[in-house]
Amino acid sequence: MIIDSHEHVMFPTELQIEKMDKAEIDKAVLFTTTPHPEKAFSLNEFKSEMSILFKILGGENTLEINKKRMKKDILDLTEVIKKYPDRFYGFGPVPLGMTFENTELWIKKYIIENNLKGVGEFTPGNDEQINQLETVFKVLKKIISEESRILPVWVHTFNPVTLNGIKILEKLTEKYSEIPVIFGHMGGYNWLEVADFVKNTSNAYIDLSGTFSTLAVKMVINEVPEKCLYSSDAPYGEPILNKQMIEYLIPSKKIKNKVFGENILKLLK
Repeated sequence: MIIDSHEHVMFPTELQIEKMDKAEIDKAVLFTTTPHPEKAFSLNEFKSEMSILFKILGGENTLEINKKRMKKDILDLTEVIKKYPDRFYGFGPVPLGMTFENTELWIKKYIIENNLKGVGEFTPGNDEQINQLETVFKVLKKIISEESRILPVWVHTFNPVTLNGIKILEKLTEKYSEIPVIFGHMGGYNWLEVADFVKNTSNAYIDLSGTFSTLAVKMVINEVPEKCLYSSDAPYGEPILNKQMIEYLIPSKKIKNKVFGENILKLLK
């Protein structure tokens, strides 16, 4: 089974499935989205959609705005999964900055009750917001002890996340070793740091979408094939092109099987 481990909700969903079929992808792990760049046909339309994304990545929105946005986005996500359960798994967002109690209520209501497989994408705009992830880790640790339910955490680690921010996330990953952590987009320009960390940390994984160098992808897959997750970040990437890149770079069928599906299936149990 070939699984794209990171795509965002696209409209119409039939377009998304068409792209998956063209790339011969069986299922995708679907994440929520507020902007929809796939709808843009002009540069101005694209700028308008991306301005929404940049505001989110910059951490400019208030907690209440984020909560309202995420509730709507989760509804969009779950409706797509219910309509096409054979094509999608789902991860759901959790607002940063809430109390332990409210974070626990949110995860149980919006993640677990919707049968989502993990939490994220987290897009921390600064180091303070990365530190706020610890509340989420504490709640997930409690859920593991009470329900034996493991929910992986997916964190955006490209710009605007800095090397210092990545190091904060690494410390949290080590501290909460029972929780799988996916370093989204390979750490961006800090991919060497992330690769070294993932190699030596049992609960750390690397998402291969949004990369800027094929050399980086090749090195990481060769070094830690059991920790790499094929993904496209659609609509920001094309599933078929990301798949072809890995097929070209990695000749081993055994390693391809791990990257294209076995690793994420093992992670999601």
